[in-house]
Amino acid sequence: MKVLSLNVGLPREVIWQGKHVTTGIFKEPIQGRVMMRRLNLDGDQQADLTVHGGVSKAVYAYPSEHYNYWRSEFPGMDLSWGMFGENFTTEGLLEDTVYVGDRFRISETEVMVTEPRMPCYKLGIKFGRADIVKRFLASRRTGFYFAVMREGMVGAGDDVELIGREQREISVADITRLYAFDKGDVKSLRRAVRVKALPESWKGYFQHQLEKQTGQ
Repeated sequence: MKVLSLNVGLPREVIWQGKHVTTGIFKEPIQGRVMMRRLNLDGDQQADLTVHGGVSKAVYAYPSEHYNYWRSEFPGMDLSWGMFGENFTTEGLLEDTVYVGDRFRISETEVMVTEPRMPCYKLGIKFGRADIVKRFLASRRTGFYFAVMREGMVGAGDDVELIGREQREISVADITRLYAFDKGDVKSLRRAVRVKALPESWKGYFQHQLEKQTGQ
């Protein structure tokens, strides 16, 4: 498992559907090593901190393995690393085998998996087409966020080593499944709300779904 590309970018203003929008989704691969801090990588920022960034969404990782799928979906489009706004383009880390609470060592740093990425309209800005938002979620190829547990320098080519696992019941893919496709899976919902590393916003959402399904 490794980081194939490290991508950063600062917010910029663009015009989307006739409106001025500030977005940090434009990331470019960089050479060399940068400092990864609790809230982001040096040289990288999120634009709307009400829905992006924060401790639980400090760094976004996207599997390189998904790029061939998207190249077949959008032939002729230049899909270079960082296209999905990810900070880390990874190899060997997939949503159905990565579990919420998994801890990884990347060089001198440590990170913990917190949640999948839920797409917003700004992905449409990056692709120049609004339908990518629904297609992204439907594909279940979401990538996932890391919380930074120990700061340090990182760079493309760094190995990613699993060093701890909180549980093996709720994967990143399970969170997406329970959110968008299988809201009636009471057994999995109960498991999800018990996962310590899952952000409280997700636990609250799933608890609400449980109450709707069970009346309790």
